[in-house]
Amino acid sequence: MGIDPKGTVLAHFSYNSLGEVEGKAETVIDAFVEYMSEGLMVFPTHTWATVDERQPSFSREHTACCTGIVPELARKRKNGFRSAHPTHSVVAFGKDAENFVAGDEKHGTPCARTSAWGRLLDRDATILLIGVGMNRNTFIHGVEEWVDIPHRLSENSYMLTSNLGEGNTVQVLSRRHVGFPAEQFPNVEEPLKARGIIKEGQIGDAKVLYHSAKDIYDALVPMLKENPRLFDQQA
Repeated sequence: MGIDPKGTVLAHFSYNSLGEVEGKAETVIDAFVEYMSEGLMVFPTHTWATVDERQPSFSREHTACCTGIVPELARKRKNGFRSAHPTHSVVAFGKDAENFVAGDEKHGTPCARTSAWGRLLDRDATILLIGVGMNRNTFIHGVEEWVDIPHRLSENSYMLTSNLGEGNTVQVLSRRHVGFPAEQFPNVEEPLKARGIIKEGQIGDAKVLYHSAKDIYDALVPMLKENPRLFDQQA
């Protein structure tokens, strides 16, 4: 697929879609981290399904993610750096990984422009969707947040606590995504494929969709400004 091994990659996975893998999910992680050893490899380790106003504590070291077996195993690796965002953390491997995730615990929205999700745009990362659809593309949530689409974030805030380790904790007033706009993200798949922005590939048995962070941002911003309800359920 021509992925630059010295660039930045974020991958969303359906592990089962890959078919049989010798060594299972650990082999998958090994392959991606090794390929990107001179760049930056990022896995989403979200915890929005378990960390909320009812259970407001997040631990960078201990809180399991809700994004599948590959990121769950990746977050436990000693050579990775996991951000401390209480609901939308990532784990990064490679050059500058520690700086890439630094400060995420200070952000009160899921995909703030100065968080790791915004840094993907700064680095023009390649976003891989391996065996999953566009509805799993968290980067697009970020684009909507940065354009300030109405009614995407909860009106009310609540206090969450991130445990950074070694007794260090940070509290932040947080807002959540509301509604289900991601279910409408596939609506732009075919138009953006036609423009060469979203590309297709294959890894094992898995179909892969992939795109440049900058290219999809540049395409979606004018679309969202023209039609802020592009991803509304009634669209």
